[in-house]
Amino acid sequence: MATPAPLVPATTTDEGEITVSAAELRELRDELQRFMMEYRFGLQEVETKIGILRDEFLLTHDYNPIEHVSSRVKSPDSLVEKVQRKGIDGDFDSIRRNITDIAGIRVTCSFTADVYRLFDLLTAQDDVRVLQVKDYIAEPKSNGYKSLHAILEVPVFLSTGRIEVPVEVQFRTIAMDFWASLEHKIYYKYDRDVPAGLVAELTEAADAARALDAKMARLRDQVRELPE
Repeated sequence: MATPAPLVPATTTDEGEITVSAAELRELRDELQRFMMEYRFGLQEVETKIGILRDEFLLTHDYNPIEHVSSRVKSPDSLVEKVQRKGIDGDFDSIRRNITDIAGIRVTCSFTADVYRLFDLLTAQDDVRVLQVKDYIAEPKSNGYKSLHAILEVPVFLSTGRIEVPVEVQFRTIAMDFWASLEHKIYYKYDRDVPAGLVAELTEAADAARALDAKMARLRDQVRELPE
């Protein structure tokens, strides 16, 4: 089997200049397209599973626990940046082993209970393998971030055979997602060097989001107890 082209194939001249031949660029382009294709297909497999669960809930329970689903495959620029930041070798086999969030899905739910219920239903399927779980709802990050992160491995069937593809799935409530979106924008604006006062306010906002989730859950339970 031929050795896959590295993500950044290049040679250095005596003058220190980096040169890449046209043939090497074409080989890299084709190899990168095949590599990213696997993750795009893995993403589609998980999206289909989530869509089936959503439609079944609507049909049989007259209730949709999913408010919104978004997905993405990392751009080549983002992937290269992460490879360099983590100090990973630039070949595709190393990237497969060390980066598991190339394909990602975010599922926004109405209530915290829906987050765990959907996670349980999705991971109970016999062709889904759980590689890693980080429960930042049970144990939030120090800044107040809350979300349930799971790396799931799903099969993709190509003309060359079956491959296993990791997909990161994040489950959040609406309040958690709103807070995380604002936090991301603030940290991007300040290039992660956020003033202490703003960090404190973000932490307070996280507490408010947690209180809102709890209150909305109590209201839902009260409505369920009302007579028909």
